[in-house]
Amino acid sequence: MNKDLEHLKILSICHYILAGLSIFPMLYGIIYMVMGIFFGVMIANAPNQPKDGPPPALFGGIFVVIGLVITLIALTIGILLYKSGRNLSKQTGYTFCLVMACVSCLFMPLGTILGIFTLIVLLRDSVKAIFNGQNPANYTPQSWQQ
Repeated sequence: MNKDLEHLKILSICHYILAGLSIFPMLYGIIYMVMGIFFGVMIANAPNQPKDGPPPALFGGIFVVIGLVITLIALTIGILLYKSGRNLSKQTGYTFCLVMACVSCLFMPLGTILGIFTLIVLLRDSVKAIFNGQNPANYTPQSWQQ
């Protein structure tokens, strides 16, 4: 049983690391937003603008929206992976951890490896018992959380 606790501890640390790595694409979103604001301001203040057609700031606005979407997706996935690591360390939220293990498989190659190992550990009957709150004789929940 202590082997299961050790595996859950290692997996929770790896989920924290993947959460940090998954936030890096947020920088691309911020770059897109800065470019969109720059293009919007430059095009709106440019001389010789045609009077017909779409407004010039629309071009910059499209970049801002794309950047905002990229930023929100990266931030959401990072927060969810962090929460999954927290749940693994506290042995709570079995279904959430299982779903996030499947989601992390989308991040090739590190996320795929982590997701597969997390699924292997979470599908053990002894780990399911830990998440259900059953306390076997040699299992103490706070043994490795100090």
